[in-house]
Amino acid sequence: MTQRLQKILSQWGIASRRHAEQTILAGRVRVNGQVAQLGQTANPEIDRIEIDGKPIGPSDRPELIYLLVHKPIGVVSTCDDPQGRPTVLNLLPPEMRSGKGLHPVGRLDAESTGALLLTNDGELTFFLTHPRHQIAKTYEVWVKGHPTESILQQWRDGVMLSGRKTLPVPVKVLKQTKSQTMLEIVLKEGRNRQIRRVAAQLGHSVVELHRTAIGQICLDRPGKLLLPGQYRPLEGREIAFLQAMLKQAKRIPPLNAR
Repeated sequence: MTQRLQKILSQWGIASRRHAEQTILAGRVRVNGQVAQLGQTANPEIDRIEIDGKPIGPSDRPELIYLLVHKPIGVVSTCDDPQGRPTVLNLLPPEMRSGKGLHPVGRLDAESTGALLLTNDGELTFFLTHPRHQIAKTYEVWVKGHPTESILQQWRDGVMLSGRKTLPVPVKVLKQTKSQTMLEIVLKEGRNRQIRRVAAQLGHSVVELHRTAIGQICLDRPGKLLLPGQYRPLEGREIAFLQAMLKQAKRIPPLNAR
């Protein structure tokens, strides 16, 4: 069956869809001997696909890996960085940084910290980063000042951001100091720097932003604290949770197809 080339590479676990697009744009991918173009389609059962002159296929797919990383401040959530900043892949042993197809699932700002998934499962990455699929992510956020109940309710109900209202979101106060407040926010949409932008708009800019959990996958487990810069493989139940969500999503057609 004919599919877009970047989708084929993603499904085979060669790269995330975004990284596959970058690889194609760099002229590193050929189909039947010709340099591929972004958006080009191919039939993996018939066409010869190469990366850097090496033929690839489903059999080249590496063993699926699922990791949880505690991203420290100053580390970027990409596979490489033109500015030379450390990336989340730099947190892994050298033998895991190349040849495995590992890539971050979504992003955390360089100045934000906390839970970030790494995998070479392209299909799961596409699912988890697609706007249609609402995966709850829990954050602990220090903001300036002491937001009133009225301000917090505005945040919970949704505010206009770039001409579109944010989804309703649970927001509760965890603790306060003389000049700051820590909030717990459970977000189900991932608009660019959403928490920081909403907080600033409501008059209480973010001081620190830390993601504690992605769905049921938590940084802190009983007796097992994942420290900044550390990573761990996902447990079987955590992988099962992600795969169950993916399976359920496949059974629900897009809104425009209903």
